[in-house]
Parts: sequence; structure tokens; C-alpha cells
Amino acid sequence: MAALNPGTIALAIFVPLMAWRLYTRFRRLVGRQRLSRIRPWITLVVFPLLLLMIAWVTRFDVVREGWLAAGLAIGAALAVFAHRLTRFEATPEGFFYTPNAPLGIALSLLMVGRIGYRMYEVWSLGPALARDNTAFLRSPLTLALFGLLAGYYVTYAAGLIRWRSKVLRASREREAAQQQSSE
Repeated sequence: MAALNPGTIALAIFVPLMAWRLYTRFRRLVGRQRLSRIRPWITLVVFPLLLLMIAWVTRFDVVREGWLAAGLAIGAALAVFAHRLTRFEATPEGFFYTPNAPLGIALSLLMVGRIGYRMYEVWSLGPALARDNTAFLRSPLTLALFGLLAGYYVTYAAGLIRWRSKVLRASREREAAQQQSSE
């Protein structure tokens, strides 16, 4: 039985959360989505907290933290690119957006592939695998991929919030201008 060390705890939180995020992401990549007021804020809170936990596991290891940071930077850049490919709609029914499906699916599949490979390692090598769950979390590849996803999701969520705020501000300014012109 695996010991309850910080790496095991982080993995116990990380894997189900990633499975949930990947499932919801695949489901949402199919088409037009209503922009929720709350969902982007949850992303802006949860992913940085996970990043802090994972950074805690890799603390004092500059190389591994560098992989995590590189993943974050690349993920953020991809989110900016994906945001440009996203179709936005402000309608009387609410705010909607249609994300770029191929990019989101590709990023999600990278992490699914990494988790699947780790499961293969554990199941096929079993006791011969002389690593615990901390080794999986401290793997430069895992760190880079998680950083990539976290950077992407956080930056994309921030972009959605920024777009929504911009549209609401423009709507208020338009209404104020109409009120002034009617007076």
C-alpha cells in the first residue's frame, strides 16, 4: 500500500480532477457553449491551487520547476492563440462561445496519454517499478504537460472573463449614450 506522502495526496487529488476536467472539456468541445459566470472563476482558483501543490512537491528542484514553468508559458501562449480562434456571441439569451475543438482535444489527449502511460507502467511492471507516486508527479514530462494544461485553462478562462466584461461595459456605455440622447 502506498504511503500517504504529499506526492500520493497530490496524485489522489490530481488524477480524479484531471479526469473530470478532461471529460467536461471533451463534452464542451463539441460546439457552442453558454458562458457561465462562475465556471471561469472556478478554473482561476482551482488550477493555481493545484499548481501550488505540485510546485510544493517539486520545491528546491530548479530543473523540474523549470519544466513546469515552461509548460505554463507554452499553455498560456496556446490559450491566447485559441482565444483568437474562438467564436464569441453576445445574444439576448446570454453570452456564448465556440472554442477551437482540435486544439483543446489535442491538449487534453496529451495529458490522457501521459496518465495512461503511467498506468501502463504501474500495471505492467508492478513491484519491479521502484518508484512511488511522487516520481510520477515529479517527472519533467508530467510537470510540463500539467503546466501546459494549467496555463491553457487559466489563460483561456481569464480571456473569457475579459471578453464578458468588455461586452458588458460596451453595453452599459451604449445604454448610457442612448439615455443621454433621449434626454
